[in-house]
Amino acid sequence: MNRFPGKVILVTGGGGALGRASALRFVEEGARVVIADLDLDRAAAVADEIGSDAIAVRADVTKADDSIAMVEAAQGSFGKLDVVFANAGIGGEKVEFVQMPMEEWDRVIGVNLRGMALTCKAAAPALMDAGGGSIVLMGSSTGGWDTILGAGPYMTSKEAVNALARNLALELARYRIRVNAVCPGIVQTQLSFRQASNDPAAWEKFFARFAERIPLRRVAQPQDVAASVAFLASDDARHITGATLLIDGGQTLQSWSNAPDTVYPSK
Repeated sequence: MNRFPGKVILVTGGGGALGRASALRFVEEGARVVIADLDLDRAAAVADEIGSDAIAVRADVTKADDSIAMVEAAQGSFGKLDVVFANAGIGGEKVEFVQMPMEEWDRVIGVNLRGMALTCKAAAPALMDAGGGSIVLMGSSTGGWDTILGAGPYMTSKEAVNALARNLALELARYRIRVNAVCPGIVQTQLSFRQASNDPAAWEKFFARFAERIPLRRVAQPQDVAASVAFLASDDARHITGATLLIDGGQTLQSWSNAPDTVYPSK
């Protein structure tokens, strides 16, 4: 497929596993990409891997000036902006709500929700100038169907992103800008692993436990999410806006009531 020839695409959180996979997919299909990340070294590594069709930008998505600067970098380097994949986000510390410092709430909400809003606010005028385009938000994971103990700020912020996608889809439709959200289940990345250990055996055991609870019996790879992001960003999805696309292998279909004998090990 070659769905993005001549298109310029901004990927926030582009230095992470999902951002990298999506950037690579976009370039494979003819796009030029701006890799924005708080960690410039990570962004530069992805841009170097891609070559002349990519630039790296350091951006803190919680800051309005940085969000504007990354959009201007796309316009300055490649002349325009056609697509945004707002992917930057954090998991936060796992702590029960009643014991959680409000500073942790503010930190997670700041990146996962405020960061999305600032990215879209900065990018929308550029997309209007280009005659329309597409925004794909990293939405609620499986948060609209499930929840995680000790992850109140994360679950709240991610579900709010779905609402933001619907609102922006309605407001921006008259400018021929589509807005959708992807909602991945467990993906085999370091963010999902959330453990200090780099032991490959621990990594495999962790994800194998999840695979046991997924009807398709596999954990998603970053490329699985990238394929869905590319679809929603492309003209193949030209009549889709305000949607949330669940990418979970059936993870949220399986519960104690319909599969009581398939449970996580206690340890």
